[in-house]
Amino acid sequence: MTLAAYTMRALPAQLSGLMAIALDLQWSWHHGCDQLWRQLDEEIWEATHNAWLVLNSASAERLQQLAEDPEFLTRYQQQLNRHEAFNQCPTWYSENCGNQLAGGVAWFCMEYGVSESLPLYSGGLGVLAGDFLKASSDLGVPVTAVGLLYQQGYFRQALNAEGEQLEFHPYNDPTMLPVNPLRDSNGEWARVNVPFPGRTVRLRAWKGQVGRCELLLLDSNDPRNEPGDRGITSELYSGDPEKRLQQEMVLGIGGWRLLAQLGRKPALCHINEGHSALALVERAVHWQQQNETSFEVARLATRATNLFTTHTSVAAGFDRFPAKLARLYLEPWLQEIGQPLETILTVANGGSSDLNMSGLALGMSGRFNGVSQIHKQVTQSIFQPWFGRWPAADVPAEYVTNGVHTPSWDSPEADELWTSACGQDRWRQPMTDLCPLKETTDHDLWQMRRNQRHRLVYYLRARLQSQHCEHNYGNSEEAACGLLLDTESLTLGFARRFTDYKRPDLLLTDPERLIRLLSNRDRPLQIVLAGKAHPHDNEGKDIIKRWKQFTRLPEVEGRVVFIEDYDMAVASELIQGVDVWLNCPRHPWEACGTSGMKVLVNGGLNLSQYDGWWAEAWQPELGWAIRPGATFEELSQTDKHDEADAEELYQLLENQVVPEFYLRNEQGLPANWLARIRASMNELTARYSANRMVREYVTDFYLPMVAQGAERTAAGADELVSVKETIARHWPRLRFGTMDAREEGQKLRFDLDVYLDGLSPELVAVELVAESSSFGPRLVQSMAFNGPLQEAEQTYRYYCTVPPRPLEHFTPRIRIHEPRLNLPLEDAHILWLR
Repeated sequence: MTLAAYTMRALPAQLSGLMAIALDLQWSWHHGCDQLWRQLDEEIWEATHNAWLVLNSASAERLQQLAEDPEFLTRYQQQLNRHEAFNQCPTWYSENCGNQLAGGVAWFCMEYGVSESLPLYSGGLGVLAGDFLKASSDLGVPVTAVGLLYQQGYFRQALNAEGEQLEFHPYNDPTMLPVNPLRDSNGEWARVNVPFPGRTVRLRAWKGQVGRCELLLLDSNDPRNEPGDRGITSELYSGDPEKRLQQEMVLGIGGWRLLAQLGRKPALCHINEGHSALALVERAVHWQQQNETSFEVARLATRATNLFTTHTSVAAGFDRFPAKLARLYLEPWLQEIGQPLETILTVANGGSSDLNMSGLALGMSGRFNGVSQIHKQVTQSIFQPWFGRWPAADVPAEYVTNGVHTPSWDSPEADELWTSACGQDRWRQPMTDLCPLKETTDHDLWQMRRNQRHRLVYYLRARLQSQHCEHNYGNSEEAACGLLLDTESLTLGFARRFTDYKRPDLLLTDPERLIRLLSNRDRPLQIVLAGKAHPHDNEGKDIIKRWKQFTRLPEVEGRVVFIEDYDMAVASELIQGVDVWLNCPRHPWEACGTSGMKVLVNGGLNLSQYDGWWAEAWQPELGWAIRPGATFEELSQTDKHDEADAEELYQLLENQVVPEFYLRNEQGLPANWLARIRASMNELTARYSANRMVREYVTDFYLPMVAQGAERTAAGADELVSVKETIARHWPRLRFGTMDAREEGQKLRFDLDVYLDGLSPELVAVELVAESSSFGPRLVQSMAFNGPLQEAEQTYRYYCTVPPRPLEHFTPRIRIHEPRLNLPLEDAHILWLR
């Protein structure tokens, strides 16, 4: 098929490099080229911030004019040189990691929020994926991302006169998006096929350039597909489980086939959520075919270099598909690869009737992680059923706390301040030694904050005008259009998905109390809200409606505004301008909560639930926490604290946040407030950046996993499969013998006999366990091998000494000991005495 429709007309020779710059989404966070796009077409640039659309919209006459404009040519050449220098300069990865990730990292996700001009995201998961890619580019980490190109993406939002959410699905015309058809080695448009029931679905491949990283996207809107199949990639997060399974097949199976077709041989595969778990199966099948092994050997060989990151906080959030639906759609593919559905179901969840995609991801991965310290504990809890009698505390979930791509979210004012303090290339360095704002005065900080707030208020007024406020107001058109917003008032921001567990209505628990805060003449508070409810979330929609009705109360009208159609562009404006960012989800459902990280670089402060990242970051001098220091056990009582949390939120606002903002010194500056800003910016900006997150993944996960994967040769994996089979064969007959305990000095000594049924003692570890109690924290003590019993065949004695506790507190257990396996993820055999 011709690519003429996606090939831009010839540019003047003097401007030939514009195409490469326009197709590199680096312009979405490096703003040196902004003036170029404004000169091409200011109206389109300001409306879309889509450089590719601007370039394609410019007339030949306009391009020729600029090709003869010396000032434009100078600016263009500077940006072209900068772009080339960025792509060629040494990076953190090249200088610290050599070529240890030869082949790169394949990174799969259902959504990507790189820029509002590429609307392939719904919220936090996608924005995190975009930030990961941009930080990987800055650091030089060789990442190739795989996703879907949605014809509609997520829905667009408006509110009617009653505050009810309306949903629209405008078409994403690929010719207008900053992507191009992906060409294969023959220059043809790259395509892959995925077997479906009774037919083959053809997928077209696209490429987005994200600095040094590639974003490969598949879509099913090929005219040769059946009409229903052309709509597989129509929208993001459809409520139809059949379409969701189809999309996950396209992403996982089609995505890995695309990489194979392009000749890519990633060193590691990292999947962001379980949606793309089928990619790990397809990867194992390719390895199996290349090495002529069994699927189980291939699975063991490849899983060492598969990493599964989960953001899910409740088991109900896992994608599950009924076996009947899974059989209908997966069997054509499974027949092609020579595996029964039962194999996949067994890997996913021990042969359960439903196909659990997170379980499949877990069963195909060598390591898995949550996205904050608390979320690690949540992950251990919700994945515990996959580990038999292993306690949740022993489930081998790890964590890497999320971070945000700092240069994507800093304001012009903040950027100027940081550049003055730390240099131009600060965000591309490891940021471990990010210089504090020592030379920045309180006056400079306050002026930055005032300028940011002024700009936000002007933006809000323009945005409200675009929402046709003059046709949709309550008691006052002036208030509805934002003209009563004050550029000097304390501004609180709350923007995220509107759903019950995020408690966007916590501030509405006591409306009269909130009204008193908002209407205080001497210490006024104003609130800006934004967010969408999923089309099928009626409770979330009702909360939006309640807020909209509240904004029209005469006592507060003009002091609370709701910005429609929340997206990355809106988020960027809000997080740059608000003074305080509010986040108040129910514990412990906030896996991380990266929205609050975005205000850090801009001097905004956080007022947040002690959950996710804020439970790690919070200190009294940095911001405010609701129920600080709560334990995980307390956090798990998700429905017990709404009333108490609302009371604490009101008290924080009334007694600390609002008074401190308006407490001024003799220079008219809020000295205590500015001390918080300085501490927050210095201590948290680098720590909660995607720069730190990506480096942590590389050093703590990617490099050691690739090293382990190198040992999983066909022969090595085959040997390990045999070891696992031997363990499984003998395990049912293992048993405990006599256990004796006696005092030995200030400790207790335990001696235990264990019958191993012919298993080598080298394959097992014997441990003594005592759970946490008033006598001390949880104890897992290895028992030392003390040789075989002379009179009892295949029976061995083990011993250990432990601090004294009541004898009934101690229980022995036997588990697998095999250093070449990641345990208990790759073998969960365990035996307890009781």
